[in-house]
Amino acid sequence: MTDGSIRRIAVIGGSRIPFCRSNTFYADESNLDMLTRAIQGVVDRFGLAGRQIDKVVAGAVTTHSKDWNLAREAVLSTSLSPLTPGITMQQACGTSLQAALMAGAEIATGQIECAIVGGTDTTSDPPIVFQRRFAQRLVKLGRAKSFKDKLAVFKGFSPAELAPQPPSNGEPRTGLSMGQHCERMAREWQISRREQDELTLASHRNAAEAWNEGFFDDLVVEHAGVLRDNNIRPDSDMESLGKLKPAFDRSGNGTLTAGNSTTLTDGAAAVLLTSEEYARKHDLPVTCYLTQGRTAAVDFVGDEGLLMAPTVAVAEMLQKAGLTLQDFDFYEIHEAFAAQVLCTLKAWESEDYCRDRLGLDAALGSIDRSKMNVKGSSVAVGHPFAATGARIVATLAKLLEQKGSGRGLISVCTAGGMGVSAILERD
Repeated sequence: MTDGSIRRIAVIGGSRIPFCRSNTFYADESNLDMLTRAIQGVVDRFGLAGRQIDKVVAGAVTTHSKDWNLAREAVLSTSLSPLTPGITMQQACGTSLQAALMAGAEIATGQIECAIVGGTDTTSDPPIVFQRRFAQRLVKLGRAKSFKDKLAVFKGFSPAELAPQPPSNGEPRTGLSMGQHCERMAREWQISRREQDELTLASHRNAAEAWNEGFFDDLVVEHAGVLRDNNIRPDSDMESLGKLKPAFDRSGNGTLTAGNSTTLTDGAAAVLLTSEEYARKHDLPVTCYLTQGRTAAVDFVGDEGLLMAPTVAVAEMLQKAGLTLQDFDFYEIHEAFAAQVLCTLKAWESEDYCRDRLGLDAALGSIDRSKMNVKGSSVAVGHPFAATGARIVATLAKLLEQKGSGRGLISVCTAGGMGVSAILERD
């Protein structure tokens, strides 16, 4: 430990692999393969080969049992020193942003000097298991010694036990999918289908323009022969988006479609954080500083909106930082669904919500939409659950570096009714 003084957390920069639609380019890729490549991208970019860093903190949401030591195995698959520890964690879609906050806190208090944080996810390689009863038979089979004992294991066996059980995207407490929960939010906040499609269109166009201008060239590394995100649709228009049918509520009242919702995506991302002293010592470029962070939760089982926790996290973070919602040059709001972003913005503009739910004297107010997700976000780029936070941190850090100074806000909603927020700043 140091003398107890708080040090600034330097964001050096990040690397990610292209984010791709499920079951296309990464059909044979595992979480380990993708996370390894993203971390190696950071290692190569900042000359860390052979170096022992204090820790790598990363995770995934959709995992196999083989992923139990994911971060450590990824470290051992890169050119980092094998003396670098790897810690695996998970907080749904907020995983890699939460990893940054946790590692950042250790840097700020002098416990460590540097860390790589990240996340990975693939829905192309999901863990599919047998029915519980059949799985228990297999365990007993492995313990059986004689042929008679092995035969007895299958007494009463039914072919129905062989029915596979793929992972579910439903909330265990409610049985509803995230999309169904978001449909409820859209109705509560009166978010129209047109508003959602307009936000979606802007995200695709911003992302396509960012790629065309070369913004992502040093942030994205080739993987498995893929060079670019393949979910972005630069030719989208309101007419084509308007033809898509509702995906979660087919009663005739649904507004969430495959177009204005994030697609199932494979990908991985990682970011290097250090102390200022470490950055100077090793001649690393500081793009900005991680200055604030906050995690919050809502009672979605008690009928609060599942994805509304970022409204709470951001409000509490702003109070602690002594800032207003308007004190930012960039806003990076994760687009789990276009409707989620719009519900969040509308909640911040609501005096009743800000007073009754957030405990504020007045509404947080509106933001300048031209400063939001200026290089596209999840509904266009894609959302490999645990990787999104690290993608956003690296993107925002580069935006601040290009501007030369300024402040950016990050807001990420997660499954389980949680939200993670952060502030990045450049002097």
